[in-house]
Amino acid sequence: MTVWVSAWLVGAAAPDDVLDALEPWGEAHDVLAADDATARGIGLPGPTDRPTSVTFLLAALRKVRGTVTPGPARLVLTAPGDLRGVPGPGQFSRAVIDSGEGLLFAEIGYGLVPTPMGSGLLRWTVHSALEAAPPEEFVALGEAEFALRDQVRQSASTLTALGVARHRPGVREEIEATLRSRPRSMWPDGMPGHSLRVLQQADEVEAILAAALVDDPGAALTATAAQARTDALRPLATAIRVARRAAVADAVRVLAGSADRT
Repeated sequence: MTVWVSAWLVGAAAPDDVLDALEPWGEAHDVLAADDATARGIGLPGPTDRPTSVTFLLAALRKVRGTVTPGPARLVLTAPGDLRGVPGPGQFSRAVIDSGEGLLFAEIGYGLVPTPMGSGLLRWTVHSALEAAPPEEFVALGEAEFALRDQVRQSASTLTALGVARHRPGVREEIEATLRSRPRSMWPDGMPGHSLRVLQQADEVEAILAAALVDDPGAALTATAAQARTDALRPLATAIRVARRAAVADAVRVLAGSADRT
């Protein structure tokens, strides 16, 4: 959503392209504002109104964005102890911390947080984000890619040293099944290849991480060993978030630059 909305706002994607790209992630998508004040400010339905569509969300964002100096949409990924990119305490910050993901339009003071509603429906809630946001963290994409690979090696070494790394039959098949189960991502024309590669690597490492956190059937992993495993893998989860944020930020910059040149 961060990449596609950014492409739409700079004229590098049509609304139908955005809708098509979102479809694999939910059979239906709707949009509400989190409260009545936000609804009035952005011109979208409030929490007790009938939801609207992503098409109207795009139009509302472009209208509001046209009144201020534009800035890129930011991907926000959070976890306990990792609140990078989150504005000061407020409505959006609380929602994105609870969800673990969202996107922020810092210059216009709004953010979006997705919530699966069941039966294939994904709801995008618009929150006010009027609190001061920290400058967007810049991590060079090559640096993030290297850190991700290096953290895989470090985590594996640490798990082996702790004695909690063991082979489990069928684990490779588990990883492949996890990757196959992910929705198929579509991207705008001009999406940089380096960003795509890093996003794919992050998906693959996330699947490995999920497999590493599964206990062997019948294994008697002690609470201490389980905690040691979790602690060893936590930096890997952080590296995945950093890589995804860097890849999306790079893609947004490239797409915006391409639109400026045309």
